[in-house]
This record gives sequence, C-alpha cells and structure tokens, in this order.
Amino acid sequence: MMDRERFEELVARAVEELPEEFREQLENVVIMVEDYPSSDQLRHSHTGRDSILLGLYEGIPHTERGTYYGMVPPDKISIFQKNIESVFRNEDEIIKEIGRVVRHEIAHHFGIGDARLDELEKSKIKEQNSKPQSQNQRL
Repeated sequence: MMDRERFEELVARAVEELPEEFREQLENVVIMVEDYPSSDQLRHSHTGRDSILLGLYEGIPHTERGTYYGMVPPDKISIFQKNIESVFRNEDEIIKEIGRVVRHEIAHHFGIGDARLDELEKSKIKEQNSKPQSQNQRL
C-alpha cells in the first residue's frame, strides 16, 4: 500500500504529463484522491456489481456547456486509491494505472464517452503490438 501523499504526487504528475493544450483547458476542475467511491458515486456511475470503480468524472463536459455556462461549482474528478491498489499490486503497475485513469476521466471532462475511449484504447494496444519489440521497449 502506498501512502496518500505519494499517491497524490503520482496523480499530479499524471496531470502534468498531459499535453499543454489539455492542461490549459482544465479550468474549474478539482481532482481528488479518495479511498473508495461513495454509495452515491457508485449509483450514478452505473458500475456493475462485479466492477471496481477506479475513477469518476462528475460535472458538465465541455461539449455540453452552452454560452451561459458559468457560476457553477467545479467539476470533480475522483481517483480511488484503495480500489486501484486492490487491482494493481506493484508500484509500476499502480503508476501506469493512475496515468490511464486520470487520462480517462479527463477525457470525460472534454466530452469523450466510454465507447470512444474503449475504441482508442484498443487502437493504442493494437498499434503497440504491431511495432517491433525494440520500439515497444522504448515506450
């Protein structure tokens, strides 16, 4: 188990590693580390009983904001530390997963849905698998 401070540092690093054009648009967003999702978060996430929620975006995506968007509470991205640690055991796996979950939830902030994110993830895996082994090791 990783201490909270280290985990929060890794989440902050994952945000810092985003391309600048995305970081610049992360206004009015709070990114929090929590142990587990609340019962309300689980209910609103539509997560199945056999699934483990690793992160959650709660807010109004950029694609749904009108010209009168303003004076609203910040969007919230929660990263669930204990759930991530229950699935990924070593630090390298945890670091990779934090990055993936942060990117996934920020994508929701920009209006990208789960179906499109799944397509992008599969495409990325397929691309990595088609590269010669020496190139994969540099990624």
